Amino acid sequence: MGKSIAKVVYKPDPNASDVFLVIVNPVEFKKWKDGGNYSSCIQCSSMAAFEILSSNQGPQGLLRRPSKQELDNVFGTHVDVDVIQYILGKGKEEASESI
Repeated sequence: MGKSIAKVVYKPDPNASDVFLVIVNPVEFKKWKDGGNYSSCIQCSSMAAFEILSSNQGPQGLLRRPSKQELDNVFGTHVDVDVIQYILGKGKEEASESI
């Protein structure tokens, strides 16, 4: 069995199916949640690229990269680091065996 991963899912509106998520290493994510800094936030990512993903079908739906406009509308910025830190801070962790 491979290394487990986790998704941190942020749902801006509880009644909508739109979600934003980041794939993380659960061990590094826990360290970050327990008071880690920016560099440990970067180490949370289990992907080669530190990316924001979204779906309009919930966290199990087809994943895609959101546009800068979508990020600006939801988070007030499209700066990846700021959006990722927001998702990690306000989102809910969901364990997973794979993406």
